[in-house]
Amino acid sequence: MANTNILLVGVGGQGILLASEVMSEVFRRAGLDVKKSEVHGMAQRGGVVSSHVRFGEKVYSPMIEEGDADILLSFELMEALRWEHYLKPDAFVATSNVRMVPPICNSGKIIYPDNTGETLKKVRPEAIILDIENTLKKVGNTKVTNVIMLGVLSTIMEFQETAWLDVVKEAVPPKLIDVNINAFAAGRELLKNKTG
Repeated sequence: MANTNILLVGVGGQGILLASEVMSEVFRRAGLDVKKSEVHGMAQRGGVVSSHVRFGEKVYSPMIEEGDADILLSFELMEALRWEHYLKPDAFVATSNVRMVPPICNSGKIIYPDNTGETLKKVRPEAIILDIENTLKKVGNTKVTNVIMLGVLSTIMEFQETAWLDVVKEAVPPKLIDVNINAFAAGRELLKNKTG
């Protein structure tokens, strides 16, 4: 089995680190070697957060090199575009439609483009832009983007749905289990509806 390289990107507060923990545990329980590396940045202030997750029979380094990512899950629209150069030509790309304009844009030195989705599709026509904003409203909790994206990821991988759900249930507080189970299911449904 060749190693699989998954890149998760977004901004602080979106739960990227928890998502990388959950997926790493799913892969470990399947008997695979897993390595991950995270960059927190100014995570609690809306700064960029990324997580590299690599798994396979034997993984020697946690870092994904540019041009070597098999999967990109972007929790924020602009971040998908900023990390596109890390992808293999045939990579799976799914991004949230959520726009979280960083504080630095308030200074006017950096501009968040209005046409980010269109630009991404020009560079990566296969990119899937998911309506996470409305999905969060349907689920009734604005803090479960990470579990929605795990649901999306689970639909393209060979691991059992129950394997994902078992780890999610262990990773979240008991009072939040139901909403996270619903978020996971919503993510699976979201991708199925998008890809037919």
